[in-house]
Amino acid sequence: MVGRQYDCLANPLGAVRFTFDKAVAAAGSDPASFDRKDWGVSEIFREFLFDNDGLNQVPMLTPSTVKWIQPNSLVRFRGMIQDMLGNEFYVGAYKNEGTWNTNKFSDVSQFSMGPSPDIRIWERRLLYCVPVPGQNPWADSTSEAVITMHATSANREKRHREAFSVSEEVEMQDSVNEMPNSPRAKKMRENESLPMDNMTEETGCGTSMVPVFDRTNFPCLVKIYDSPESDLKLNDVFEFIGVLTFETDVKDDKNGENEVANCFDEEESVSLPPSKVPRLHCLVHRKLSLNDMIFSLPALEPKPELVKGIRESLLQHLTLVLGGDELAAHFILLHLLSKVHARVDSVAVGKLSLNLTSFDKSSISVFGNRINDAVKNLLPFTHSIPLTVEYLNTAALAPVKDYQTNRLVPGALQCAEGTHLTIDELHLQSGTLNSNGIENTELLKDLMEFQKVEYDFKFYKMKMDADVQILILSERKSNILPADLVLPFHPSSVGSLGVVDEQTLNAWRWYLTTLRSLPHSIGTEMQKVVEDDMVAARQADRSLGTEDFNRWLTMGRLMSLSLGETCLSHEHWQMVKELERLRKERLQ
Repeated sequence: MVGRQYDCLANPLGAVRFTFDKAVAAAGSDPASFDRKDWGVSEIFREFLFDNDGLNQVPMLTPSTVKWIQPNSLVRFRGMIQDMLGNEFYVGAYKNEGTWNTNKFSDVSQFSMGPSPDIRIWERRLLYCVPVPGQNPWADSTSEAVITMHATSANREKRHREAFSVSEEVEMQDSVNEMPNSPRAKKMRENESLPMDNMTEETGCGTSMVPVFDRTNFPCLVKIYDSPESDLKLNDVFEFIGVLTFETDVKDDKNGENEVANCFDEEESVSLPPSKVPRLHCLVHRKLSLNDMIFSLPALEPKPELVKGIRESLLQHLTLVLGGDELAAHFILLHLLSKVHARVDSVAVGKLSLNLTSFDKSSISVFGNRINDAVKNLLPFTHSIPLTVEYLNTAALAPVKDYQTNRLVPGALQCAEGTHLTIDELHLQSGTLNSNGIENTELLKDLMEFQKVEYDFKFYKMKMDADVQILILSERKSNILPADLVLPFHPSSVGSLGVVDEQTLNAWRWYLTTLRSLPHSIGTEMQKVVEDDMVAARQADRSLGTEDFNRWLTMGRLMSLSLGETCLSHEHWQMVKELERLRKERLQ
């Protein structure tokens, strides 16, 4: 049996060229329309990654692993789409000595194109991606990637030694036809004389081939092919799998040899040079859910009998965190399960912001830290804001378009879906808000009430949908940020929390991320019960309005889901009514 003529892991461009040549031979004509289909590339890599368990062999691109990864090899990058830089034209196919070649999934031409008119201009999308803002260490793939990278490097070297005639055949064929002064030939000669241990040092070009990247700021320019625009949206979290390039030739080629580089948008190349931002030519991408952030995900089904046990242990933990305040623990649990599951007009259905009051400076130092630590251990993406007049007056909360660099400058409120935001108002003193402070206050109010963030594009402003859980810790009811629920915090003790084992933590994480996405419904009989109760409540208290009733319905939904049920029952509804009764007693 003849093996593959390419190595998807070490030589993905070999697979691209193999499928391209095969498609051209089958078509027997000009590949003018090939940019609108992937001619079998996606199918080959999906088979390798998902059918043959190749995904675990692909190294994760991080600041720790980038120095070990060979350019033009297959990598994974997990991140949030922070900016969409538009489209880029490039020479996708060209004829060289009577043979059609392709530049798809690469920055640098593999062969000299010369002055031949037989070139085809294609188009690709540019995405500026960053590590997810507020991602907690336990949900970060960096540590796993380091182990994967070393194992992959060892396996790759062994595979090259054992199967040189197969995996290197395409490269050898390419090098025979390579022009001696082509950019790729130059780089191959440089790589041959450059040890891997010195990859961060200067090369003969005077530019670092593999620069040292900041751990907290590791962006990646992802180039997308053959994907509808609706598949990828701003602030979505994706895993991109593709070809990594650090092509210094793109910027340093002064003689015009690199025709592909000449098609680059000059402004984009200057603001995002290859020496600062790695390029990933995406072959396969998949949107990630919160569950994908749990690497030791339990193989569990959300059955009610299992869910109730996990719920009970999590409630006990939250009660300990909150100093014995069991009522606050129940409301925190519902809050952590909340998400926007629908939008009706301007109403974000499903949100449940919570304002815990009665804190002072001594209690916030103890329980504020406990609550922050607990949330960080339970949810993948979290962020804290110590709200002060100075912060409001100086902070950049809204993303702003910078037309000089053609970049969207991120703000603190540009978050991934499912992010948890804790706002500490204990240090908020009286003061005067400037224009920026007033604008930031309105931004926070809009996020709280409508789950929208206003993006400033200079000539116009656009409100973008968000899905952020908001918890406010304050002395009194917040006047700046009116939450859906206000509850005075009544701790009774400061007991030891003990150590929670990783298996239990993962079970709680699975519980919160899985149950919040379950479907939910209200049967006809229960609809009548709920309506009658709301009418009776309105007759007893004329101050109750639509917002209160919407909140009750949201709490009923979350109560059902917290118990692993997808339909509201009498028991769940009674539990919600009892929680509301106890909350109102505290407010009085």
